[in-house]
Amino acid sequence: MVFGQVVIGSPGSGKTTYCNGMSQFLSLLGRKVAVVNLDPANDALPYECAINIEDLIKLSDVMTEHSLGPNGGLVYCMDYLEKNIDWLEEKLKPLIEDHYLLFDFPGQVELFFLHSNARSVINKLIKKLNLRLTAVHLIDAHLCCDPGKYVSALLLSLSTMLHLELPHINVLSKIDLIENYGNLAFNLDFYTDVQDLSYLQHHLEQDPRSAKYRKLTKELCDVIDDFGLVNFSTLDIQDKESVGNLVKLIDKSNGYIFSSIDSSTVEFSKIAAAPLDWDYYRYPLPVLLVFLFVKQDF
Repeated sequence: MVFGQVVIGSPGSGKTTYCNGMSQFLSLLGRKVAVVNLDPANDALPYECAINIEDLIKLSDVMTEHSLGPNGGLVYCMDYLEKNIDWLEEKLKPLIEDHYLLFDFPGQVELFFLHSNARSVINKLIKKLNLRLTAVHLIDAHLCCDPGKYVSALLLSLSTMLHLELPHINVLSKIDLIENYGNLAFNLDFYTDVQDLSYLQHHLEQDPRSAKYRKLTKELCDVIDDFGLVNFSTLDIQDKESVGNLVKLIDKSNGYIFSSIDSSTVEFSKIAAAPLDWDYYRYPLPVLLVFLFVKQDF
């Protein structure tokens, strides 16, 4: 059983920086990490890449040969990858015995809530290689400073969650820079917990461009509230505690925390219900789990 993350998000949300920082952090925890670059437009990788889609297909070649723009070229590349999934499976087989996988996907958001290629690639890998993956969806935190952009980010997050059908964690990235973009209309908890969106409508109505779409905005906010699926974690990739808290959530969502336990459903439930208050940086996973069991008994 292999565990990993599917890292997605719009251009500039920090996916490549995230993969670089997360791979270093997980390595410090003692995990063997393999980063898989599936973004054919990413030609300046700051991390050591175990598998690179450019060995299969290059975006520049596709754009030249088929007279496509960047967006059309990326859709073509994902379609080509899906049709040649055997290539990726063979590349992954040497890694799946002892590596934790990070998949760095393209930033074209249509691939994850509209087109089926990326979802098909992920599903085939899950079924054939018995992967346990969590989708980590990065949203630039500065979008919280603009009510209209924040609602758009919520819709994108919800659509992506429903389309991919994976364990899913939405992340406000670059949270350390949010103050540079101005004051928030509400406390940060309002944006991370996605509280009553009706409070945003007053702020949206102050913008002449948004006022005429008031009814549409209300209906969209009602859809988000009715599903009740979207919330956000925060991330400063340079802060050890921030990255550690996110890793804990990911480990629970994809089942990594249970990977070294042979126990009953009741014991699994005890771990899942336990508060996330252990020292993640000091103890290896088996010691942490023993600690949790003892803590529950008392």
